[in-house]
Amino acid sequence: RRGLPAAHRAFETIHSSRTYSGDSERFGQSTALLLGDLLLAWSDDLLSAALADLPAGIAAATRTQFSIMRQEVTLGQYLDIHEEAAWWHTAEEHRLDRALRVVTYKSAKYSMEAPLLIGASLAGASEDQLSDLADFGLPLGIAFQLRDDVLGVFGDSEVTGKPSGDDLREGKRTVLIALAEQRMPESSKRVFNEMLGDRSLTPDQIEVMQSTLRDTGGLDEVEVMIADYAKEAMQALDRAAISAGAAKELGRLATAVTERRS
Repeated sequence: RRGLPAAHRAFETIHSSRTYSGDSERFGQSTALLLGDLLLAWSDDLLSAALADLPAGIAAATRTQFSIMRQEVTLGQYLDIHEEAAWWHTAEEHRLDRALRVVTYKSAKYSMEAPLLIGASLAGASEDQLSDLADFGLPLGIAFQLRDDVLGVFGDSEVTGKPSGDDLREGKRTVLIALAEQRMPESSKRVFNEMLGDRSLTPDQIEVMQSTLRDTGGLDEVEVMIADYAKEAMQALDRAAISAGAAKELGRLATAVTERRS
């Protein structure tokens, strides 16, 4: 939806522009939820069609991986909502672990680990091969999301397609924010947190917040984490019982997702 309103906003606009009865915001939210249910049902239909002509064992293994993915990403989305609401009620020393938990379930498993396991299941992979791919995919998925968090604050808008510092305006409680908070003086932390999540932040204010994140060493530490998780993934790939060609392509993927600028 980049550059376009979210589904609930689009339906809200339809309701208000046509002067329907009732509350436009509630209509938008309710319709968007139903749309999500419909898309989930369609995903089942697509999976069933894809598995229809495959051996029963492969179809069952693939459906199991797909089901696990859906459960984990739903949990991850809940954790994301929960942590945003509970951030200020969580002891500062626990915020980093909580932010990493969100990264793991909301993004890393869904964007990297699960697609690898679903694809491998379709190819009839053994349990050992699935385990090897999980050992590769999960740390790579974490590195991928940490890179995304960095780009959400420091990315070039002409490259990312999003305004620079957009995650600061949205008030996202990321690993980067948790690390930086641990190192901020109380006075700086108070000012920073008052600004975080203010959608009216000016470019100058964004620049001040970016400087704060750099000065605390939070950005540097996230870069170290990205490198460490990428290294863990590549070490797992070196051990994986897969073909040389597949390993080469996955190595290219690892480089692309951790060094990307958009």
